[in-house]
Amino acid sequence: MRKQVKVAIVGSVFAAMVGGAGYGTYNVVSALTDDGGTPAGSAEVRTGPPSGAEVRDTARKFLAAWAKGDPDLAATYTNDAEAAARALTGYRDDAHIRKVRLDAGRIAGDRVPFTVRATVSYEGTSKPLAYASEFTVVRGRTTGRPLVDWKPSVVHPKLGEGESLETGEAAAPPIRAVDRHGVVLTAKRYPSLAPVLSGLRARYGERAGGRAGIELYVRRQSEDAGTTTLLTLAEGRAGRLPTTLSAAAQRAAEDAVARHPESSVVAVKPSTGEVLAVANHRADGFNAAFEGRLAPGSTMKIVTAAMLIDKGVTTAEGPAPCPATATWQSQTFHNLTGLAPRPRATLADSFARSCNTAFVKLVDEKPLTDASLTETARDGFGIGRDDWHTGITSWDGAVPPSGGPDRAANAIGQGQVQLNPLTLASVTATASTGAFRQPVVVPRALVEGEVATARGLSPRTVAQLRALMRRTAVSGTAAKAMAGLGPDVGAKTGSAEVDGQKRPNSWFTGYRGDVAAAAVAQEGGHGGDTAGPIVAAVLRAGG
Repeated sequence: MRKQVKVAIVGSVFAAMVGGAGYGTYNVVSALTDDGGTPAGSAEVRTGPPSGAEVRDTARKFLAAWAKGDPDLAATYTNDAEAAARALTGYRDDAHIRKVRLDAGRIAGDRVPFTVRATVSYEGTSKPLAYASEFTVVRGRTTGRPLVDWKPSVVHPKLGEGESLETGEAAAPPIRAVDRHGVVLTAKRYPSLAPVLSGLRARYGERAGGRAGIELYVRRQSEDAGTTTLLTLAEGRAGRLPTTLSAAAQRAAEDAVARHPESSVVAVKPSTGEVLAVANHRADGFNAAFEGRLAPGSTMKIVTAAMLIDKGVTTAEGPAPCPATATWQSQTFHNLTGLAPRPRATLADSFARSCNTAFVKLVDEKPLTDASLTETARDGFGIGRDDWHTGITSWDGAVPPSGGPDRAANAIGQGQVQLNPLTLASVTATASTGAFRQPVVVPRALVEGEVATARGLSPRTVAQLRALMRRTAVSGTAAKAMAGLGPDVGAKTGSAEVDGQKRPNSWFTGYRGDVAAAAVAQEGGHGGDTAGPIVAAVLRAGG
């Protein structure tokens, strides 16, 4: 029997309802009026942003075809028909989503928000599904047609590139993760742990003794990243998984990053390398705390200072003059605005004041080479080895040998150096104890693969690094953030300039007793202003 489509207009509500054995229904609400745009079928190729009428018409046709269960037709209304058809076919066939109702909200310019109400049915079990998403309508570059700007997130806001929706037996049994004191950790209570718990589930679900249930889930591009459950149709049995995390530190980390968009923080226990907290405040859900790759700014001076001391270039109380500028192989380096030159400064002075030019001048000294910083980072701090096994996906930094101006830029945390809060927290832990203990989020006995090792630092170097960092925390650039945290503290600030950004990335790292933490806030400004309070809050919570 042929399906019939009935169209009714009531006020400003336009409704298209598929009759018979239709896949679903579609509604669009819009207060926009027809702006007299080019009628469908016109030979004229239009340019410029789509008109209100075009946005409304494209949205209606796209959502109606999707709701009807015709992915090929729906895809023709997008600017990437192949990807859209594949995703929408998977929505129906792999995710087993039926009885789809799509309701568009009020269209604002080219943005079309909509809600989804549907049913997920798998092997005799069904459950309702509801969520919201959105898309924009753009002008086709070659056809001039108004088209949905295709992205995986159109299908579901938690979908990224290369990911898909699937329904079936979960890829891994669920876990009941607990902190170091037995407190249950959930993504609902600690949202930043969502990617961490997904990764732990993928790696340890079976070993924890659980049983997989039936779920609608997002299959991530990387197998190590695990899956994200969107709807549970049949409960599995969760296996208990111990972690090194501290619920108290995690709570403090979550609350601290919540105040600053695009910020991340990690806390570790220097005496063991155990991760106490990991938190991110990001719209994309990326675990930047463990996987990010950003220039760390002046926080890198911890590693550079260790190199200078190890190689005999200077000492904590040795000379490190701070001129207004320093030139290295035709590139001129400057200090932060307002930092007065000090021709007789010591390394402790220049470190505490974060004088860039002092470090640039010192990297020219013998016996330093283009590879000296790399060697100190790798052998002293375990950075850039590409062999960390933390229990989840992580990245252990990059400090490549660099010639030309980058040799100087690397020394102050610019150039080709890249870290993340995990690696920087580990740097601080090593600086405070002298021993590199590779960070882990599960007990070491559970870690798959060999935990990385490194030589660490000499007692002489450690004593001087602690003195440098303590002075910075007590009377230097980190003093405001570290105020009131007690006597056994050390810290370093950093601001990393990034092309195209109005403000630098804010970096900060510090230790208090047996807790070391590091944070970054993208476009947060000076290190002590934004990242500093994040680290201080976590250090105050302890382990």
